[in-house]
Amino acid sequence: MPKIEVNEQLFYSLVGKRWPNRDAFEEALTCAKAELDEDSDKSQPEAERVLKIELNDTNRPDLWSTAGVARQLRIHNGGGIPKYSFFSRPGAIQESKQYRVVVDPALKDIRPYIAAYVVSGKAIDDSGLKDIIQTQEKLCWNFGRKRRSIAMGVYRTSLIKWPVKYIAADPDATKFIPLGLEEKLSLREICEKHPKGQEYGYIVSSYKKFPYLTDSAGETLSFPPVINSARIGAVEVGDSELFVEMTGTDLESLTLAVNMTACDFADMGFTVHPVTVEYPYDTPFGKTVTFPYYFQKPTFCSLKRVEKFLGEALSGPDCVAALKRMGCDAELVEDSEAGTSEKTPGLRVYPPEYRNDFLHAADVVEDVMIGRTLPSFTPLKPRDFTIGRLTPITQFSRRVKELMIGLGYQEMIYNYLGSGKDFIEKMNRDGSQIIRISNPMTENYEFVRDSVLASLMISESVSAHAVFPHKIFEVGKVAYRDQSENYGVKTRQHLGFVHAAADANFNTVASQLQALFYYLSRDYDVEEVQDSRFIPGRAAAINYKGNRIGVFGELHPQVLENWGVAMPCTACEVDLEALL
Repeated sequence: MPKIEVNEQLFYSLVGKRWPNRDAFEEALTCAKAELDEDSDKSQPEAERVLKIELNDTNRPDLWSTAGVARQLRIHNGGGIPKYSFFSRPGAIQESKQYRVVVDPALKDIRPYIAAYVVSGKAIDDSGLKDIIQTQEKLCWNFGRKRRSIAMGVYRTSLIKWPVKYIAADPDATKFIPLGLEEKLSLREICEKHPKGQEYGYIVSSYKKFPYLTDSAGETLSFPPVINSARIGAVEVGDSELFVEMTGTDLESLTLAVNMTACDFADMGFTVHPVTVEYPYDTPFGKTVTFPYYFQKPTFCSLKRVEKFLGEALSGPDCVAALKRMGCDAELVEDSEAGTSEKTPGLRVYPPEYRNDFLHAADVVEDVMIGRTLPSFTPLKPRDFTIGRLTPITQFSRRVKELMIGLGYQEMIYNYLGSGKDFIEKMNRDGSQIIRISNPMTENYEFVRDSVLASLMISESVSAHAVFPHKIFEVGKVAYRDQSENYGVKTRQHLGFVHAAADANFNTVASQLQALFYYLSRDYDVEEVQDSRFIPGRAAAINYKGNRIGVFGELHPQVLENWGVAMPCTACEVDLEALL
């Protein structure tokens, strides 16, 4: 979970309150789903004291900053909902004056979106600059998927000649002095030689042209999403006018990130000036968009649902008051919830500019609960007496595990989430049945696995120095698309095992499968099958009671090469629930 370091003096000045002791402060943090990870060192001067706060939820990136956490605590403690006059809304666009960004048509298929704003009015101090850097890192690394979907840059406005131009540049002919160096490098050389280029250059290095940010006088701002320039992009303590931009691949996420940081600056006393971005192609918000931009839609939740989820009947005004303590405007209306036609009394909730985490009515109920506070609910004893027991599939899985260990295999446990590179590309699959998370925090956990074998190959790929043979297995969940299910997804318990050895072949895996089924007292049939993960003619489907429940065989040399495995491998995967 995200952890942030906040300057104690800045934090309490933004909250407008101090708590008498640590226990009271930790209780207050619960409204932000946060806890105090480490208290400040009281022996240090007050201006240098740092609080370390851990956020226990990843769907509120607006809290990943000093101003964000302080805002939530301030509102929850009766501070009122802040009003931000600089936001453009559909039908009410703010004046951006000379602040414009012009986008090159060639960027549409490279890194198509940019959003920005300007801040002024006060000189930035050391604690403020550190917080900007921290916010930039947290947003771009977690919410921005390691800068792939969001990258942020901050610049000295006084050195910029408007309008700013966001263009697709020749990576070999375009040169500038990047931050941290004193010599000019081409964009391609930055990818090869600069530390940040080595870390993030891969995001755009496959394109013929690279994203590039310059002003109308030709002065370089940055090479997004890699590095700022050493002149305009070198923000220091004392700078009083800043240009903040974000580039990326998803305009909605980009706009939300811009909104969050703009609100942070406004809370810290800066004046926020809108910036108009002129696109040569259509975007979800139109061809001309003035940022910061409010795009969130209201969410409806019936009072019946609030009562059902929380176990207590709450009045409409009580719910509205609780939501306002969470920073949300709300009103009592009669409407129908998603998927129903019946109109019922309920709450229409308007998310604040810096939030977009209301996906359905349950999210509204959660905010009502937190806004009212958990101690305000009357505790209830359980009314039903139940005896816990293991489910049949858990009992069966334990038996399978014992048999696999008896066959000489070692049990492994893996994450159910992973990357498309591991689950699809390296396994030679088309990915048609795999489930992708719509808003992943990082590409490493973007897909839900639909097979256990890729997880096992992750271990095998880093085990070349271990003594052979390698025999590993896992019993765990997989999920895949199935239109016959109500939600279009089926989750099943699978067994997967891999045998890596010089003599590993089809006969060995067939004999191990036969032994497993013998001790499970199950009969099965096999038939030749074409599977891109296996060598043609060396793979077979497992049929049980007329249904295909698995596959086994010799892994394809291309799959082994993709994983960097030099030893022959056999593999098998079985749907255990089909055997019950």
